[in-house]
Amino acid sequence: MNNDLLQKYIEGNATRQEKEEIAQWLDASPEHMDEYLLMRNIYEVTLWNNTDHTTLSKNKSYHIIKKVAWELTKIAAVFLIAMGCFRFLGSTDKQENPLFGMQTVYVPEGQRAELLLADGTKVWLNAKSSLTFPEQFSNDKRLVQLNGEAYFDVVRDETKKFIVQTDGYLINVLGTEFNVNAYHNTGRFETALIRGSVEVASERTNEKRILAPNTKIYAANNQLVVTGLSNLDEFLWTKGIMSFDNEQVKNIFNKLELYYDVKIEVANNEILEHPYTGKFWTKDGIEHVLKVLQLRHNFKYKKDNMNNILIY
Repeated sequence: MNNDLLQKYIEGNATRQEKEEIAQWLDASPEHMDEYLLMRNIYEVTLWNNTDHTTLSKNKSYHIIKKVAWELTKIAAVFLIAMGCFRFLGSTDKQENPLFGMQTVYVPEGQRAELLLADGTKVWLNAKSSLTFPEQFSNDKRLVQLNGEAYFDVVRDETKKFIVQTDGYLINVLGTEFNVNAYHNTGRFETALIRGSVEVASERTNEKRILAPNTKIYAANNQLVVTGLSNLDEFLWTKGIMSFDNEQVKNIFNKLELYYDVKIEVANNEILEHPYTGKFWTKDGIEHVLKVLQLRHNFKYKKDNMNNILIY
């Protein structure tokens, strides 16, 4: 791919035909995506370095919070990790809990966050997700509460289990890497294991299942079902990328509603079952996703000031 064309796309100046060409090129190979991410990160770090203090204060209000890093739409994730001690455009509220030092971090729509917990565990939070955790863990367990989607890289401690509590389910680990999708308002629960071992328990039925690497578990009809994990690209959201692999358009619309806090009404039902494969930067916004989908599927849309979108 021509570097000048990629740079034009990254700067937001590509034509519709050029965007389609780049989308097809990105879908063709993981190496193409790596090349694109490298160029984009370089571009965004350059933006950061060229941003004076006045602009930063005005457009990216921030204050210090211990060991919490937030990604904003104009800053590369790799640069934020190096900063480590800043939080951007978020809220840390004291949880209504008698225990001292509990706090809740919430990620707004269209954003994601990386946290470093007291034991060294890394957590990536997806859009519209919240995590409640103590400043220091107790002597017998490491308990956090999740509403939404999070990717955990847990530091191993044989003497102290790490427990993720969601709405109706508990995930128990010693040290491992896994993803949890459990938004309260959707009723969905899914855990995918990348390495190590996890035990998933239902608080409703007392059913317990142990996962092996490269498997996932989900709730269906009040039962826990284990299947293989075939596509790791779905966890690219930790890098700010929405990845769809032969996904039905109706499922894509559902995720867009969740991530961007919009209501999508579909009058053109013919497109809902159509499959789509592709990747999008979350930070590029919902209208960018819709415009790219229009290149593959025949529909129009209009958006009002109340975050309602009509597909027709």
